[in-house]
Parts: sequence; structure tokens; C-alpha cells
Amino acid sequence: MSTNQSLTWLAKERIIAKPGFNRWLVAPAALAVHLCIGQVYAFSVFNLPLTKVLGITNSLPEDWKLTELGWIFSLAIVFLGLSAAFAGKWLEKVGPRVTMFCAAICFSCGFFISALGVSLHQIWLLYLGYGVLGGIGLGLGYVSPVSTLIKWFPDRRGMATGLAIMGFGGGAMIGAPLSVMLMKHYATGLSVGVAETFVTMGSIYLVMMLIGAFSIRLPPQDWAPEHYKAPKRSQALITKQHVHVDQALKTPQFYFLWFVLCLNVTAGIGVLGQASAMSQEMFKDYFTPEKAAAFVGLLSFFNMGGRFFWSTISDYLGRKNVYFTFFLLGCLLYSAVPSMGKMHNIPLFVGCYAIIMSMYGGGFATIPAYLADIFGTRYVGAIHGRLLTAWSTAGVAGPVLVNYLRESQIAQGVPKAEAYTLTMYIMAGLLVVGFFCNLVIKEVHMKHHIKHDKVDDDLDGI
Repeated sequence: MSTNQSLTWLAKERIIAKPGFNRWLVAPAALAVHLCIGQVYAFSVFNLPLTKVLGITNSLPEDWKLTELGWIFSLAIVFLGLSAAFAGKWLEKVGPRVTMFCAAICFSCGFFISALGVSLHQIWLLYLGYGVLGGIGLGLGYVSPVSTLIKWFPDRRGMATGLAIMGFGGGAMIGAPLSVMLMKHYATGLSVGVAETFVTMGSIYLVMMLIGAFSIRLPPQDWAPEHYKAPKRSQALITKQHVHVDQALKTPQFYFLWFVLCLNVTAGIGVLGQASAMSQEMFKDYFTPEKAAAFVGLLSFFNMGGRFFWSTISDYLGRKNVYFTFFLLGCLLYSAVPSMGKMHNIPLFVGCYAIIMSMYGGGFATIPAYLADIFGTRYVGAIHGRLLTAWSTAGVAGPVLVNYLRESQIAQGVPKAEAYTLTMYIMAGLLVVGFFCNLVIKEVHMKHHIKHDKVDDDLDGI
């Protein structure tokens, strides 16, 4: 029995919007899901408390180390990309409500299993819970609204992807202070409060994500907004043709875009995953845990705002030019961060990272529109899912670079405050490589275009 037959209340045909439906109501449904799963960007606030689960006030030898805990975040991003890659075709077939519903179940259960892992002090349960199951929820929830909003906003493609994805960047702005507040509330002489916080947050996110799932709507087939006029001819790097998801994997453009996303994300995700610990170590006389959480929240604000700002700007400047900006300006800012630390210039340090995070978020929001420009809109959800394996790769590469280079530097006698310097220069070098990958991207050869206006059985009805 198919998904549509067994769960008719989730079926794709049940969420086709009726005439007169306001397309702007789709955005809150997307935000409800993305604001929840975006909590992953605030996971760093749990890192230091998790190193004291047994010692409570100080770490014991048996407590977990930051290098062990860093893999929780990395696994979550790996399974985000993998689940998005495999679920892309399925999403286009069954519709966004089914995938959002599954995302809610997986993401919340990830919290519950992780809470058990903290209580039993079994780190493999955190890997399995938040890393694997939670990561699957992240991937399903991430891709669900993107192609839907592109279909609702063919006239504002970049802005639409910004609307769909900016909530993911803003999740930490809520998740970071909420996590700290709950841990302080639940903390006792026998507990750091992490397990109880996981249970509470998992419950809250389950409710919010289900609200989003049951609010989402699809436009009728061949729907277009009033007064919308499709381009009469293809523009540079904006095609009117469509490329099948399987055929897209045979084009060099897909792989150059894969590296463009991977390198941009690697540079940002490594420092973002350790933002709380990094700020406390580089400016230990200023950043308390509460201030570090506020710093993570501020980065989340710029991450979220950058997703909408840069993707909207890309409607006017073009996606390729916006990515040129990311790589050039990002290279300069990453190179400047070590100097800001040595100067103990907190405003400039925070300012650099605010801009970096805006471009990091902007890269995520701009890439679906970039894909739609290059490969057409018909299979953009499935192609976007495949491309997110770049995020999986970056989710490992970025934190590993930061965590293990930091450990190596400290082992060589480098002060903790300066242990991130080499990493920043390496990240700047990655952005230089990304600049040249973006430079060579051009239009897809016509041999890859769909020859006949029909849809295969796997994507029936799209």
C-alpha cells in the first residue's frame, strides 16, 4: 500500500490550494519547521555542559571531551545531507506535508533518545539520537518547503528560497538562549540539566513542526500569480528548459555547484559549530556562558537575515555574482579574524563574524535558486536534495578542521586564545578555491535538456 493510500490525511492531493488562496501563507508554515530544525546551529551551547555530566562543576577524566562531542553535530549534518539526497525524489512524489510530518517525528525523537544517552552517560545514544535520527529529521524538514515556495513564487525565485530557508538560520537565535535558560532551570547538584532540557525542547519542537506540516499548501498544476509574465527567452544562466534529476548528475555544472556550496559551508560551519566555546576561549575575561550564548544568538540573527537579504539581492545581481561576493569578502574577513583576537577587539571580532554568518546563510538560501536557474524548476527539489550531500561533507570537514587543529595547536603549546589562528587561514584558502569553481560555471548544454514535455512515473503529477 502506498503512502498516499495508507495516510490519506497526509496525501499530496489533500493539500492543493483552492482558488483565492494567499500564497504568502505558505511562508509561515515553512518557518514553523525551519525555526525548529535550525536549533542545530545552537548545539554548541550544550558542548561545555556535556563535558561535565559526571563532574557537574568540573570535568572528570571519565567525562566526554569536546572532540568526542563535536561528532554529534557533524553526524547530524551528515545525515541531513544524506536524507535530503535520498528524500528529494520522494518529496516531489508525495508532497511536502508527508515529509514535514516525518521530519517532526524524527527530529523530536532524536532529542528524546539523546536525553536517555545523557542520563545513562552513553555517548553512542547521542550519536544515534541527535546525530542520526535527528539528522534525518533535519534533512527531511530542510528540503520540504523549498521547491514548494519556488512554485508559489516564480516571479521572485531568490526571495522565495530566502523565505524558505531563513528560518533555519534563525533557529539558534531562539534555541541558544532557550537551551541555556532551561539548563539553568533544571540544573541541580546532581545534574547539569541537559537531559531534562532535551526532553522539553523535543516536545516543543514536535508541536511546532506538526503545526507547520498541517499548514502547508501546494499550488494547482500550471498555476501562476496574477499578472505574471514568464520570460520570453532564456537569460544568461537562467534557463527556460528543464533537466531531469538523474541527468543533472551527468553535468559538470552540478559538481561545480557542489564544490561551491561545500567550500562555502566548510568555512562557516566549523567555527559556527564551536562558536560558544571559541568565544569563551579567545576572550575568556569577557565571554561568560550567558554572553557566549548571546553571541551564538547574534550570529543566528545574521545567519537568518543573510539568507533573506542575499537571496533577494540575487534576483537583481544574479546568483553567480552574489557567490563571487561571498568568496572574495569572506576570504578577507576570515584572514582578519586572528588579528581581531590578538588585538582583543571584541566589536570588530563580532562584526567580522556577523558578516561572515550572513554570507554563510546567504549561500544556503541562494543555492536552490541557482539550481533552478541552471537546471529549471521541474526537478529542483530533487536536485537540491542531491546537492546537499555537499553539506554532509562540509559538516564533517569544518568541525574536524576546527576541533582537531585546535587540539594539535594546544598540544604544541599554543595558548587556547590563539589555537584557532591556523584554522582561519585555512578557511580563507578554501574560499579562494570556491571562487574559481564559481567562475567556471556556465549554461547546461542542450543535450541534457528534457526533449519532451512529460514527467516520468516517479514524479507523477509534478
